Amino acid sequence: MKNMKLKIACIMLVPVAVFGISLLSGAKMINPFTADDISREILFSIRAPRGIVAILMGMALGASGAVLQGILKNPLADPYILGISSGASLSAALGIMAGASFLGTFTIPLLAFIGAIITGSIVGIMGWKRGGLWPERLLLAGVGLSFLFSAMLMLIMSISSDEGLRKAMLWIFGDLSMAEWSKIPYGLAFVAAGTLISLSRAKALNALILGDEFAHSLGFSPHRERFILFVSVGLLTAASVSLGGMIGFIGLLVPHIMRFFIGSDSRVLILCSAFGGGALLCAADIISRSVLPPMELPAGIVTALIGSPYFLFLLRRKNVLSI
Repeated sequence: MKNMKLKIACIMLVPVAVFGISLLSGAKMINPFTADDISREILFSIRAPRGIVAILMGMALGASGAVLQGILKNPLADPYILGISSGASLSAALGIMAGASFLGTFTIPLLAFIGAIITGSIVGIMGWKRGGLWPERLLLAGVGLSFLFSAMLMLIMSISSDEGLRKAMLWIFGDLSMAEWSKIPYGLAFVAAGTLISLSRAKALNALILGDEFAHSLGFSPHRERFILFVSVGLLTAASVSLGGMIGFIGLLVPHIMRFFIGSDSRVLILCSAFGGGALLCAADIISRSVLPPMELPAGIVTALIGSPYFLFLLRRKNVLSI
């Protein structure tokens, strides 16, 4: 028990340490004790909100990946498999290319969140059968809508000559350069809400992983629990995509890594996956803005370049095809 508590404490401290590094590192290293006015402005107006947004996005993706792999009992499930991210990206990209600015910098995140919620609702409706959500129908509906929205997005972008095309492309691949303090309160609210909902149903998720009959014998309603957990995944994914675009591999990879350290108990796995995801995305953001200064790479590209080889390594060395 003490060993488990120590592991959890270490996992929770990692994003704090990575955030501290993100404040100091970049194209220019900054010493906070000898910083001038310009350096302090860079620290508190650019790097601090960017690091916090990265951690919030990573937490949302890590937690939702752990929940979704349990709901669908699919080790290859990640938050984007339900098509929610594709709907959010389509909505946000249309707003960027149309130059929408009716709420200033908050416009694009709002459009992305609305697109995610609408898509999540459609997936939920299509996945509903005989009084409950069925994993197979959710999965198929999500994959179908994801292909549809991705095709629509590519069609619109291929025939567009708008100057906002590059911005839309960067945003889709996970662009954290637009992070600012105004995005943090709503992002924190939705990420906290989604995480708390999923943690409150963690015991039910453990039961669902063992089968609907087992869950029912313990007093849980499988369809009701699956619906509540689906809502939490929708909130987390929508919040993540609206904060900074699409980031791949975190929701898929982090829950598997956490299982190696702390086991498969959802009561611990969801929280640890959240902190692990936050640390990973914040680290990826440090790399994205440090490797080719003054040019920045989208954080989503960095996570894919890191995540895909590492996942293949895990697949080779360990059994990741289990929940």
